[in-house]
Amino acid sequence: MILTFLPRPDWDVYFMSIAMMASLRSTCLRRRVGAVLARDRQIVSTGYNGAPRGTPNCMDMGVCLREGVPSGERHEMCRGSHAENNAIVQAARMGIATDGATVYCTDEPCSLCTKSLLNAGIARTVYMRSYPDPLAVRLREEAGVPFERFPQEKLLEARECLNHLMEEMFPVVSLAPAQRP
Repeated sequence: MILTFLPRPDWDVYFMSIAMMASLRSTCLRRRVGAVLARDRQIVSTGYNGAPRGTPNCMDMGVCLREGVPSGERHEMCRGSHAENNAIVQAARMGIATDGATVYCTDEPCSLCTKSLLNAGIARTVYMRSYPDPLAVRLREEAGVPFERFPQEKLLEARECLNHLMEEMFPVVSLAPAQRP
C-alpha cells in the first residue's frame, strides 16, 4: 500500500492533537479537557480532568458536585483535578522537570491551574477554548508568560490530519455505530 501525501503537522498541531486525545479520558460530566506538557519537541507528560487516584469519579457516581454552579466558579467544590494540574503532577511523580516546557490545553487554564503552571516554570501555554476566569488572565499578564489561543486554521488542520489518518488506517471500517458490549 502506498500512503497518500499529507503534509506533516507542525509541532503545535501535533501536540494539541494529542491533548485532544487525552481529553477523551476525562471523567468530568461538564467539560472534557486534556493537556500535554512538551519540552524540546518531546512529550513530558499528559493529563486530563478527573478525580484523584483511588477515588470515585463523577462519571462513575453519576453526579457533579458543581451542578448549577457557573463555569469558572467554586473550583473547590469539584472532586476532580484539572488536566493541566494532572499533567504537572504526573511529571512530578515520574521525576521529570517541567521548567521551560510548553503546555497544550484543550481549554484555557483557570486561576488555580494558572498558578500551578507559573510555579512549575511552564514557559508557554497554548489553549483552544476560552474559560471565564478573570483572575487567571490577570495572573498571567502579571507574570509575563505567553498564553496563546490555538488558531482556528490550525484546529482545522488538526481535524484534517486526524480524519485523513483514520481513513488511511481504517479504510474498510463501517460508518455504522459501534455495538457496545
